[in-house]
Amino acid sequence: MRSIWTGAIGFGLVNIPVKLYSATETSTLDLDMLDKKDHSHIRMVRGNENNGREVSWENIVKAYKYKDEYVVLSDEDFEAASVEKSKIITIDGFAREDEIDSIYFETPYYVEPEESGSKAYALLREALLKTEKVGIATFVMRSRENLAILRATDDVIILNKIRFAEEIKDASALDLPSRTGISKDELEVAVSLINQLSEPFDISVYKDTYTDSLLKIIAAKAKGAKPKKPHLKIVHTQSSDLMEQLKASLKARKKVS
Repeated sequence: MRSIWTGAIGFGLVNIPVKLYSATETSTLDLDMLDKKDHSHIRMVRGNENNGREVSWENIVKAYKYKDEYVVLSDEDFEAASVEKSKIITIDGFAREDEIDSIYFETPYYVEPEESGSKAYALLREALLKTEKVGIATFVMRSRENLAILRATDDVIILNKIRFAEEIKDASALDLPSRTGISKDELEVAVSLINQLSEPFDISVYKDTYTDSLLKIIAAKAKGAKPKKPHLKIVHTQSSDLMEQLKASLKARKKVS
């Protein structure tokens, strides 16, 4: 794997030199965009809006519009904003992971120590495991300040970027049902169904079946076959049928068991 960030973890007065590696990869198909007429590739061109010419990456700069004028920023400017945060993942405190709502979680990275930081890394990992806490940290990556947690497993420390509170949209504008329209009996049956379907979570059980199905369609089309157009009938549940559907769900689950 190729590291995407190099710096250090600041744990009190201890600095642990580390590298970050992406912990995930996409499982979706890599689809190309083509012209419908002749199947020529579609290119996304980084064009100059004044002369229409393509601009190479090395000639592209970042800028901020300030009082109707663009101020161009260099890598040195970003570091000058906070050289410490550009190089150090600063642990500001600790908390239990279950205290953090899942809506805040974003991108996970593996944290690997440099050779000189192996012992301090192992110490932090074991301390996190023993206390069952995660470190709450801030750092700068790709010209942006990030909030993150540092979580330990038996082998590796995982840095998970989390969103700042101001990045979460307010749900109060949504048209949501009240709690008063649910009867006690309906709630009891729904709870029974949840309990019946509850089991220890095993991520390996869940597969990307959509991608597999799409690959089968691609293979069939490559051989000249035309896939049948599927029809999905959407049935809108009426409140008067809700109890019967819940009871039927319970019975169906018992038959499967």
